[in-house]
Amino acid sequence: GQREVDMERLVERLEVAVERLETMCQGPGTQGNGSPKGLAQYVQAFDALLAGPVAEYIKISKDIGGDVQKHAEMVHAGLMSERALLVTASQRQQPAENTFSSLLKPISEHIQLVQSFREKNRGSKLFNHLSAVSESIPALGWVAMAPKPCPYVKEMTDAAMFYTNRILKEYKDVDKKQVDWVKAYLSIWTELQAYIKEHHTTGLTWSKTGPVATEVGKSAAAAPPPPGPPPPPAPAPANLSSSPSSACDEAASRSALFAQINRGEGITSGLRHVSDDMKTHKNPALKNQGGPVRSGPKPFTAPKPACNANPSPKSSPKAPALLELEGKKWRVENQENAPGLVISDTELKQVVYVFKCTNSTLQIKGKINSITLDNCKKLGLVFDDVVGIVEIINSRDIKVQVMGKVPTISINKTDGCHVYLSKGSLDCEVVSAKSSEMNVLIPTDGGDFTEFPVPEQFKTVWNGQKLVTTVTEIAG
Repeated sequence: GQREVDMERLVERLEVAVERLETMCQGPGTQGNGSPKGLAQYVQAFDALLAGPVAEYIKISKDIGGDVQKHAEMVHAGLMSERALLVTASQRQQPAENTFSSLLKPISEHIQLVQSFREKNRGSKLFNHLSAVSESIPALGWVAMAPKPCPYVKEMTDAAMFYTNRILKEYKDVDKKQVDWVKAYLSIWTELQAYIKEHHTTGLTWSKTGPVATEVGKSAAAAPPPPGPPPPPAPAPANLSSSPSSACDEAASRSALFAQINRGEGITSGLRHVSDDMKTHKNPALKNQGGPVRSGPKPFTAPKPACNANPSPKSSPKAPALLELEGKKWRVENQENAPGLVISDTELKQVVYVFKCTNSTLQIKGKINSITLDNCKKLGLVFDDVVGIVEIINSRDIKVQVMGKVPTISINKTDGCHVYLSKGSLDCEVVSAKSSEMNVLIPTDGGDFTEFPVPEQFKTVWNGQKLVTTVTEIAG
């Protein structure tokens, strides 16, 4: 269908872009076949990584075949476009921010390609393999992560391990090839961390001499259309619409460095741990660039960004975004467009208070005391176990997913609330008041959910002794 055609076109475009990058990068000191003559030391070191763990991963992926092999080819193409950027950086001086964004485009499009392949193949028998790769492939974006590229790659490696552990569990004594695949794949990222530590400790190292790097395709005949105005900061959630419909959306979605084509369902996919260097209150430099754009399926349809060059000037100073532990209370405040917040280091006595967060997702791991969402909009919450209560108050468009157990969920003064229960939390009590458009979703054996609306209208009559209230079923 159309989707396959689009996919093929994107692959062709990427191949052309990589070829062009490679030709451009073959500077005076290198031969056309990319032989080491005059190659910077850190490019040679990257080539060793490609010849070692990457080659091993591709070889085993070929043996496994099918979706895993196709995915591996996409990963390889992504690594090659990263190599091309490294060659450029080794020969050129660091360009301005907007030129750098365009140099990152081939990498970002490869990340998109890898992730959308996983979304399109949710029925695959090897879905855990596809997920391991898809969750960790944003690691290629380390080239844009200063001053701490290495911890960023580690976060992505950890994201892969959630799925590789499942693969090991399934195949440990059954199929050695699958175990070797896991080892080879993970070693790409562990070796990449060692590589970054040695050659790019605080961010991509550019040449001190040589001309300033220019945009790819400046002189090429098939240059991409001129980019539109830059999108508003951190446009990730807005760019996740399945089909960009206008030039404005095209510009926004192309400029979003690592935004991903979303075709997924669950709000758990694509969650990322937020390390200190990604928090704006701990790393003021991020404020200017709107923070790293995160990827992953969105739980809601975000409004499309207006096609203006800059958002309106700030009228009032913004309260700082927080995610921190204060005593036994986790404070998550003023987070906007942050689809990857994770609290993982939890204890039973802790409570989580989420205040004024918009268009974000938060995952809480482990067993804790209670969670309160207050004044939040378009928020996805995923948690394991709560021993007390989950309270949602003064909020709008909330999705809550219980993975383990929770005794009570209270919904107050909230419009639009979806509660996804797990098989283990079917005895949960949902208490609601002054709220509308609430639904409880019950898991089916097939892994889907069936949606049941929570009543909002009641009928009360005096029966001679007391008032009796019953639910009124409104005919749709």
